[in-house]
This record gives sequence, C-alpha cells and structure tokens, in this order.
Amino acid sequence: MLRWLIGGGREPQGLAEKSPLQTIGEEQTQNPYTELLVLKAHHDIVRFLVQLDDYRFASAGDDGIVVVWNAQTGEKLLELNGHTQKITAIITFPSLESCEEKNQLILTASADRTVTVWDSDTGRQVQRISCFQSTVKCLTVLQRLDVWLSGGNDLCVWNRKLDLLCKTSHLSDTGISALVEIPKNCVVAAVGKELIIFRLVAPTEGSLEWDILEIKHLLDHQDNILSLINVNDLSFVTGSHIGELIIWDALDWTMQAYERNFWDPAPQLDTQQEIKLCQKSNDISIHHFTCDEENVFAAVGRGLYVYNLQMKRVIACQKTAHDSSVLHIAKLPNRQLISCSEDGSVRIWELREKQQLAAEPVPTGFFNMWGFGRVNKQASQPVKKQQENTTSCSLELIGDLIGHSSSVEMFLYFEDHGLVTCSADHLIILWKNGERESGLRSLRLFQKLEENGDLYLAV
Repeated sequence: MLRWLIGGGREPQGLAEKSPLQTIGEEQTQNPYTELLVLKAHHDIVRFLVQLDDYRFASAGDDGIVVVWNAQTGEKLLELNGHTQKITAIITFPSLESCEEKNQLILTASADRTVTVWDSDTGRQVQRISCFQSTVKCLTVLQRLDVWLSGGNDLCVWNRKLDLLCKTSHLSDTGISALVEIPKNCVVAAVGKELIIFRLVAPTEGSLEWDILEIKHLLDHQDNILSLINVNDLSFVTGSHIGELIIWDALDWTMQAYERNFWDPAPQLDTQQEIKLCQKSNDISIHHFTCDEENVFAAVGRGLYVYNLQMKRVIACQKTAHDSSVLHIAKLPNRQLISCSEDGSVRIWELREKQQLAAEPVPTGFFNMWGFGRVNKQASQPVKKQQENTTSCSLELIGDLIGHSSSVEMFLYFEDHGLVTCSADHLIILWKNGERESGLRSLRLFQKLEENGDLYLAV
C-alpha cells in the first residue's frame, strides 16, 4: 500500500489547442480529494466495487479474486479465492432484520459458470453453485421476498439456503445483461434489444411451489440495451447502444418518455445513414445512469447529460466531459456529479442553474440538445415560448482526480471516508479529503501526547 499527497490536477497532455474537452488548472479549490492511498492486491483488471457497510467494501475483477478492504485505513481485510476465471457480477445479500445473526453474504458470478457465496465477515466460502449452462452476467436480490436471482441464458430464483426455487427456459444466446426489481413481485430483464417483464409467484396455501412467468416483451429499443436502473418506485429507465433513452412506467410498463434522434433526415438518407453521418455509435452509447428525485444523469459516449423528469427534456450537458467513453457516474450531495472514463480520469462536476435567455431557441429533441443533426425550426417555436421563463443548468468542472494509468471502471462514494476507484491498471485508489485527514491526524497526535503525559496545558 502506498500513500501519496497530491496538490491538484493537471492539464491533459497531447490535446489539440481547440479541443472541446473542458480542463481545470493546478489550483482546484473546490476539489476536497487532495490525498490518496494506492491499494495493491489484484493482478488483472479490477471491474467491480461493492459497499458492504459504512467502512468496508469489496473489489473484484478479471483475476477471479475478491478482496475486502477497510475504506477508512485502506487495510486489506480478506482475500477470497475460489473462481478460476474472471468475475462477471458481484452483489451483497444482507441478512434479514428479524434474524439475530447479522452475517452479510457476498455473491459472485464468474466466467467459469459458477456462483460462489461468501461470508463477508470471515471470508468463508459458504457454497459454490456450478449447475449453470452459461455464464451468469448479473445478480440481483429481492430483499422483501428474501430471494436472489441470477441472469444468464436463463433466469433462476434462489433462496437464502441456496436452493433453486424455479427457473425460466432458455431465453437467448445473448443472455440477460441487467436485472432490476419493479412492483407487483416483478422484475425487468434486458435481453439484447428487448425488455422482458417476469412475475415471481410465491408459494400459497394452494401451491407450495415457486414459479416465474413471462408477462410481457417490450420491443421499443432499436439496439442493444446497455443500461437499466430504477428511477423510483413508479418508473425505471433504459439506455441503448445508439443513444435511446426511455423512461418506463413500472406499474403498467408503458413509455413515459422516449428521447432519441429528433433530427429531420433528408429524403435520400435513412436513419442509420444519418446516425453514421452524425456520430459514431460508440459516441452516443448510453453506458450508465444515476438519478435523484428530479433528474436522470446519463453517461453518453464521452459526455454527461442531465434529463429532467418533470420537464421531460435535457436541462444540462457536457458533450465532451472526457477524452474517452464515460463508464460510471454517481450523484453526490450538494448538486455534484462524479464521472470516470476509459481515459483514466475521474472528474467532479457541479450542476449550476443559469437563466435561460428568452431569445435562445430550445432544441426539440434529446440529440438536438447535444448538437447532433438539425433542429426542426418550425417545431421549436412553441417549445421556445414555453421555456422563456424557465431556468436551465450547466455542468461545471470543479475537480480532476489524476492517479490511474488506465481505464477507470467504476467507483464508490463513502460520505465519511472518501472516494474509491478501480481500474484496468490493476490498482484501487482511495481518495481522501485532505483537510479532514489532516484534522484527524492532528487530533490523534494530541490524544497520543495526552496519553503519554507529554501534553502540558499553559496555565
């Protein structure tokens, strides 16, 4: 474990003078993360981080190892060995509140076609499940029913004792890439470009068997779904490879909002040709979402976009937030947003309100807001009138965390212990609030001096 002190950011190297990438100088007065701890335990890409409690987290990746860390000190607490290939999913399974034993489990899926269950306190391997016909790509816990689900080429339901309760038939060779719980004992699964709604049937007096039923297929996306999260109890959001953002009603599974390319292609051009002319598909892929009560924050290509749920439009964007694709974003307190990218950087943004100019036309579509394609002038007029007295926002760069030498896969935010990032450079970095850490060190020093009798108060 190494300890570094950093004084600020740096200007990105190798960029052309006219690069649209927003930069920040050496003085980062609003960036609290001025100390870092470099944690070494993995010997391949670290892709996953999961929070266990207020001070512990686990990391996992392509070396098949799970490591449990202390987020306060950076100490390695446990190393869990058992998988023979890369880990493809990791999740925690908390104990029931009614249960006296509070032993939280860690579930890991691997390309070795197994799922392993670990005790997070002891590191003991509770059980290894190896009956899968394909790699499990995602895991989710339904806490209310005290069951967990594994998604691959089929969907399986398991209880806490690791009994297989029920499963679907083979769904597709692409497999389930994401799963979220929605109301009415249902889950929604992303399978290629379609969403499948499943209903879980729990045992009743008439039947002691569990069952899982396919209720509905939603075929509105035109390309593979890359991201899927719950917005709240009433809606969820999906994003696709070609930049389609759809807000869904979680109760009746209808579309609440559908945002994508609203340009007006010329007659001789079809939609796919227009996409190719405007942007490479990777530049408009929606890789990750996060949200709060008001907004959905989307990582789209190299950019960041804030979509307001009430207005049903983008209210702020940074078209080039990073040099490469943004892989993970998270909303922080005080209207802040953190993003990490394939370019190895981690950046802190602040969402600020600004007054919308009355004469400024408001784009009619999601992609027009980003500068793709052409604005339909006729359609923008009524929207312009509606937005004259409203406010729009901007995303301002306030911090640039430079420490990784390769793609930063994801991160965790601890309110008391700072930020944790993991990377393709095999490293984990624990970013600390320098002012807070300095104060804690001074406090510990005074406490030690007082214990040793070396602290004398002037009379």
